[in-house]
Amino acid sequence: MPFSALGLSAELLRAVAAQGYTTPTPIQSQAIPAVLSRRDVLAGAQTGTGKTAAFTLPMLQILTQSTARHRLPRALVLTPTRELAAQVGESVRVYGQHLSLRSMQIFGGVGMGPQTSALKRGVDIVVATPGRLLDHASQGNIDLSGIELFVLDEADRMLDMGFIHDIRRVIKLIPRERQTLLFSATYSREIEQLAKGLLKNPEQIEVARRNTAAERVDQIVHPVAREHKRDLLSHLIRKGEWQQVLVFTRTKHGANRLAQQLERDGITAAAIHGNKSQGARTRALAEFKSGAVRALVATDIAARGLDIDRLPHVVNFELPNVPEDYVHRIGRTGRAGSDGVAVSLVSGDERGLLAGIERVLGRRIEQQRIDGFEITEREPVVDAPRRNGASQAPGGARSGAPRKHHARSRSDGREPVAARDGAPHHRGRGRNAGGGAGRHRQGA
Repeated sequence: MPFSALGLSAELLRAVAAQGYTTPTPIQSQAIPAVLSRRDVLAGAQTGTGKTAAFTLPMLQILTQSTARHRLPRALVLTPTRELAAQVGESVRVYGQHLSLRSMQIFGGVGMGPQTSALKRGVDIVVATPGRLLDHASQGNIDLSGIELFVLDEADRMLDMGFIHDIRRVIKLIPRERQTLLFSATYSREIEQLAKGLLKNPEQIEVARRNTAAERVDQIVHPVAREHKRDLLSHLIRKGEWQQVLVFTRTKHGANRLAQQLERDGITAAAIHGNKSQGARTRALAEFKSGAVRALVATDIAARGLDIDRLPHVVNFELPNVPEDYVHRIGRTGRAGSDGVAVSLVSGDERGLLAGIERVLGRRIEQQRIDGFEITEREPVVDAPRRNGASQAPGGARSGAPRKHHARSRSDGREPVAARDGAPHHRGRGRNAGGGAGRHRQGA
């Protein structure tokens, strides 16, 4: 089915063709007609499946057909992080280039003045993070009473980051009679409860099995002693001649330290996390995309929403404490029909986390030992074959089981403050990844 069969206008089809796209992805072919029919939509789609265009394109068409005479915002897209807001905002700009619609992005880390000025001039589409949006609303800078279409993107991440109260505050500011679209990479009981309260008789779309990793991603586990992880990572990059790799760490400090160590190993690297300014994050991402930086080291929060075409390699330098975050991480590769490889460096104390991830995936991940980087006896890990051997099941020793108090992302969008065992001291009650007006101002 070509894009021309989905009911999109000539202006939108021209913009899509200019980007080199001719055939919609499964989520696009199902969601676009549903949205154009003015149905509420509950969509489950992995990252990298084209879901941003799945709601951006029909949203633009609906707004061009609207007869609204005011200059209040008519569409609101709520995202968990600045990077995702910027990505969605760019999609709106690119696909709407032949339309007379005005759009803007609202998130923290930058001054409110230019955002306020843009709002006063009038805007049709607002893409925002929750906290900064509520800041503007509390100061009377934005009136959301004209919203016709509300999109909640990455809803699962919103809940993980503690945004449920901010979401409810935003919902109180928009009309009850509206079209609502909810997109989530993973499903949970909380997502289903949120959907029941937001959506009216929604069209349910699911293009991949629940909580699965991208099918085009080859997943490999390398058992390795924690103190040898950095050496193994450098070895893999050099021997494999990897020119572009996204590396995940649990903490901001860990991301900084690893980037510096890779630089000392002769591998150009940059870190991206919540303590970095928006300008520094934008520069690091641009250098990574251009090839000036070979390894981009990121925390989960900062990496959510990164849109990198044909990213070949993702490395879990440390496994996430929340199994579903593994799905989001490896979804950065294997996007838009491209193949990808996700490598996890697993030390003995992470075997419980690995078991949790495999339960979410519903299968075991192939394990490969690499000569010279074996686990020591004092840091036992599951028996794994050397290269080309058959994989074996992970062990379940109680000493390696994950703690009940997972180090989820804080509600203010900052990575948790890690205690010695990696668990957070507290979750916090700040705002959001967009740098809202909570006690802490920096966001993801």
